[in-house]
Amino acid sequence: MSSYISLGAFLALVFAAASTGAIFQPGPWYASLNKPSWTPPNWLFPVAWTVLYAMIAVAGWKVWQVQGFGPAVAVWGIGLAVNMAWSWLMFGRQDIGLALVDLILLWLAIVAFLVLAWPLDRVAAYLFVPYFFWVSFAGALNFAVWRMNP
Repeated sequence: MSSYISLGAFLALVFAAASTGAIFQPGPWYASLNKPSWTPPNWLFPVAWTVLYAMIAVAGWKVWQVQGFGPAVAVWGIGLAVNMAWSWLMFGRQDIGLALVDLILLWLAIVAFLVLAWPLDRVAAYLFVPYFFWVSFAGALNFAVWRMNP
């Protein structure tokens, strides 16, 4: 039973992080920006993030099951906090450059989690691979938007 309680805690943490995306939405400011032709449609972002957030929660929980609070879970938490800041930076503060710096830090946290989780629980590491690719793509998009809107 305690296993499911800890899973619930990881899901709650991820839900809290995801809530910033609901609080700080793109809105008219983002719609008015120049964006590259390869920008996905707006409806895709919440769909992709819902799946990714579920995978992020399970990955953190699986490592927690193996090691408890250790370096991998600490990096997972730091990454979640950095992830949480992006919507506020991009849409709340409307600071494309700072949001890009945040995404770089998030990318580094994801890579660090992958490296730390791999020897502990390979499934947890594999669960982070789509997150790695999505954030890599998001970083490229953020960079392009930053360059196109001086």
